[in-house]
Amino acid sequence: MPRGVPKAGFRKTKNRMAKANETVMAKAVESRFSINQRFEFVGDMVLMLAKGDQASVVVSGPGGLGKSHTVVAALEASGLTDVTVLDEFEVGSVLDTAKSYRVIKGYSTPKGLYRTLYENKDGVVVFDDCDSVLKDPVSLNLLKAALDSYDRRIISWRADMRDEELPQSFEFKGRVVFISNLPSEALDQAIISRSMAVDLSMTAEQKIQRMQFLLDQPDFMPEYAKSFKQDALNLIDSLRDSVKELSLRTLIQVTKIRKSAGAKWKDLAEYTIVG
Repeated sequence: MPRGVPKAGFRKTKNRMAKANETVMAKAVESRFSINQRFEFVGDMVLMLAKGDQASVVVSGPGGLGKSHTVVAALEASGLTDVTVLDEFEVGSVLDTAKSYRVIKGYSTPKGLYRTLYENKDGVVVFDDCDSVLKDPVSLNLLKAALDSYDRRIISWRADMRDEELPQSFEFKGRVVFISNLPSEALDQAIISRSMAVDLSMTAEQKIQRMQFLLDQPDFMPEYAKSFKQDALNLIDSLRDSVKELSLRTLIQVTKIRKSAGAKWKDLAEYTIVG
């Protein structure tokens, strides 16, 4: 148990997450839409967002199965420019922020979030595995203002800013994509209600189906023979109930072992991926 967390509170949080996960797994089993159809929905929703027809999209579900790739591919297909790393652009370059997107990963304070929204007030911001903005009460209030349904979405920061570059309020005309490994039930429902949301929670069988679909795509590990990738997936499928992580990362790792480890590749791969 983490230090400083009361036992009762820790058990309550653990039980709440367990119930959320049970609900998610039930939804994954019951959904009449296949996992690959749901990934297609992600692309469709992000294209709507890129066109300005939607203010926010929430993509939730387990990591390592292509959520981020699907979102970025849709943004690129819509013609938006990636401005995540501004150092890649020449000094003096003119960027059309309304036709750009920026990916934020890791951790953000509420004040950092305010700056990010201001700097991208006309473009698209993708919060990828940046769950701190979905948990902090101040950050959530900023996001609610950014995604509201009013004709003008005004975001304000009335606390001491100590930053002359940032105004105390501004109009946000941008769009936001949230990519989270948390189940949708664990996310703030005020954000979900303001967004189009796709839950990509999967059973083990659905994860194998998703990996098979990606394995058949010509741009997935093109440097490796299709037979090596299929052998790797077949082994993972046979061990699905005992592997430490059922994801594309595991498929990539086993494919590399299949190519390089010779006749004993299955033993080495099983030892590597089984917990």
